[in-house]
Amino acid sequence: MKILASNKFASSSYDITDKIEAGVVLTGSEVKSVKAGHISIKESYAKLIRAELWLVGAHITPYQPGQKQSADPLRSRKLLLKKPELKKLIGKLQEQGLTLFPLSVYLKDNYVKIELGLGRGLKEHDKRAKIKAKEVERDIRRKMQQR
Repeated sequence: MKILASNKFASSSYDITDKIEAGVVLTGSEVKSVKAGHISIKESYAKLIRAELWLVGAHITPYQPGQKQSADPLRSRKLLLKKPELKKLIGKLQEQGLTLFPLSVYLKDNYVKIELGLGRGLKEHDKRAKIKAKEVERDIRRKMQQR
């Protein structure tokens, strides 16, 4: 499994409760561009439109040799899930305050897959508490190694 892009911002801004793997519908030149690592998912999210899941805001840089047939770099792309997974996800998204956002894009058996995270946004004081807990844990590990 080769990771092509990851969203490091998501883990610090959201409390991730569930992770889901989905396929992405891409054109040929987009696949080549993604495999080259020219994708950004930092400001993207997944949205439910008419019982279908769509990736909104992901930027795929146009593939240079295929300039004449390249699509809009910010267009919405359909995500592929099995029906039972989609129904389960729809039920969870009905809850107040849950967001679906991409965590990483990777290759699995030569297919482009995206890992989605389901979670709630953290408030500023929650972020500070999370950072403080990491620092305390790091200090404890450092002192244990010194002994």
